[in-house]
Amino acid sequence: MSFKCGIVGLPNVGKSTLFNALTSSNKAQAANFPFCTIDPNIGVVSVPDGRLDNLGKISKSKKIIHTTISFVDIAGLVKGASKGEGLGNKFLSHIREVDAVIHLIRCFDSDDIQNVNPNVDPVRDLEIIETEMMLADLESIQKRLEKSNKKNLDEDQIKILKTALELIDNEEDLTNLKSQFNKKQLNLSGLLSLKPKIFVCNVDEKSTQNGNNYTNAFIDKFGQENTLIVSADIENQINGLESNERKNYMEMIGLKETGLDRLIQKGYKILELETFFTSGPEETRAWTIEKNCFAPKAAGEIHTDFEKGFIRAETVSYDDFIANDGWVNSRTNGKMRLEGKDYVVKDGDILNFRFNT
Repeated sequence: MSFKCGIVGLPNVGKSTLFNALTSSNKAQAANFPFCTIDPNIGVVSVPDGRLDNLGKISKSKKIIHTTISFVDIAGLVKGASKGEGLGNKFLSHIREVDAVIHLIRCFDSDDIQNVNPNVDPVRDLEIIETEMMLADLESIQKRLEKSNKKNLDEDQIKILKTALELIDNEEDLTNLKSQFNKKQLNLSGLLSLKPKIFVCNVDEKSTQNGNNYTNAFIDKFGQENTLIVSADIENQINGLESNERKNYMEMIGLKETGLDRLIQKGYKILELETFFTSGPEETRAWTIEKNCFAPKAAGEIHTDFEKGFIRAETVSYDDFIANDGWVNSRTNGKMRLEGKDYVVKDGDILNFRFNT
């Protein structure tokens, strides 16, 4: 499975610049006026994972294949979007299609880049976006609970929507639903406010390491766990350099990891994703699965026949595979295990599936 992250925010906060940096492209037009992006830009990016190269060398693989993540640059939102202001309806429909939302927040001053609001205030800006998403959810809930539409909903969905409506009426956070319903049920509800979120504070170059007053105010309000401090402009510059120049430049400005690496780590964490590998002479490949995934379902990521005809999985942990120099020694030294249908795949497992067709 690949997952899709939508980059959202007010106009002129740097969404298209960040998208171009993350995807190493110039797909997204970046210009100094609101609604520069109308139709969403989509870029598919390989997920960096140093373990793949190590496995490929041991297996003498002809190909190394990374798993991927998709980034979607979505048109800027303004206050009143839920009522159709700006490109509101388009914006909100595009958010429904992504797995996670990257909220890009302006945390820099600039006389050259227009601000749709009179001043820089990251707390206010995020509250505008989240309010519009909640208002869109409210309208959606009310329509779906109308008598004529109720017949298309099962009991679980009706209960979720009624509980969500009650939370909105009491001015409570819709994420409280997560303690009452399971993830699968909530995903089916299609509520925008329940999308997993990453907050990216877009700063100027001098604020990349320690942030600034704007990022401090934002973190005081919304916390640090899902917040990243990134300079979209700097990330764009980094991706325009060759690998040696990139390394030197990052050392010079004190960056240990790129924004892409940090975003992917956060994305995997909030979406509760892990990686397993297949490795042999033809290819070494990474596969993305949800945490607590059983072996047959992991096999189904490769091919549906693997899941249907699953017998067992030959399994070696990443550390054991490396320490024993591949499959043969792992078997000989007792580090390979045969796991059945009840096995929960762990991050970094190297798997070889046995199945009947």
